[in-house]
Amino acid sequence: MKDKLLNLLFRYGAVVVIIGVIAYFSLTLPYFFTYDNLTDILGSIAIVTFVAIGVTLSLIVDGFDLSVGSTVSLTTVASASLMIWYEQPVYIVILVSLAIGAVIGLLNAFMIVKLRIPDLLATLAVMYIVSGVHKTYAQGYTIYNHMQFPDGTKAPGEMALSFLLLGQGRWLGLPFSVVLLITTVILVHVFLTYTKYGRQMYVTGGNEEAARLSGIKVKKVRTLAYVASGLFAAIAGILYASRVGSGQIDAGAPLLMEAVAAVFVGFSVLGAGKPNVIGTFVGSILIGVLVNGLTMMNVQYFAHDIIKGIVLVLALSVTFYVLNRRRA
Repeated sequence: MKDKLLNLLFRYGAVVVIIGVIAYFSLTLPYFFTYDNLTDILGSIAIVTFVAIGVTLSLIVDGFDLSVGSTVSLTTVASASLMIWYEQPVYIVILVSLAIGAVIGLLNAFMIVKLRIPDLLATLAVMYIVSGVHKTYAQGYTIYNHMQFPDGTKAPGEMALSFLLLGQGRWLGLPFSVVLLITTVILVHVFLTYTKYGRQMYVTGGNEEAARLSGIKVKKVRTLAYVASGLFAAIAGILYASRVGSGQIDAGAPLLMEAVAAVFVGFSVLGAGKPNVIGTFVGSILIGVLVNGLTMMNVQYFAHDIIKGIVLVLALSVTFYVLNRRRA
């Protein structure tokens, strides 16, 4: 009976918690369960979920990417500066930002795959490097329309309206960022579940030596995973700049921990027991619902982390307890 109960918690615990939290806030707060508020929650989690998808891909190949937060900050600043300082068109802004994410992913992969530096140490070093680069590039300033430079001159450009629509616009009543997010989650899920390359990523993460002996090019697979992680962080950075309408330094600093929390909560969604993009999306929704509800209840923002930490501990406790019992 105990094992059955644990397995039920393992498979459906996260979903039940989300339903319970939504029900509690809906009964307590009159404006919580409204279409506008629910779409706002989805819009608010879009950025962190893109970051979390990148972390998920790195975890699938038995790695971990700590540099995603700094990548978000750099691409946010780069996106804003290209339009405001250099008056570049939107397609150049997006291509350059994506290229920055891919280069950071390649740097991570080179250190991890080629030089064989442990994932945590390599991505930690890259995190510090990228953080220093974006702060040096922006000189510590937030980049905004027609900002004034220290010499008294003003920046010639401003954020393009078409760029701002990415983070602020709506399509069929939904924020455009949410439509992009749901489409991405579906495509990544299909890729990981139903394609040969997605299965190769899971095999590589499960047992690298066995994957190599079976003919899988594990170095290539791990490299592509880190490049994809950098690209998804870059997309998050583009959406962040578009949503706030400026380039804020350290924009991605708080996103890393929230992304990691979403990924690990996702381990227990439908009993997956491993990194998976659907679970990551559900984990992001749980965190988004908690933050939104606590904010509407006027709970001080610095207490939010306590609640998120407790939820993460509960999710991880059930997940790894059940997994360890299965292995035993």
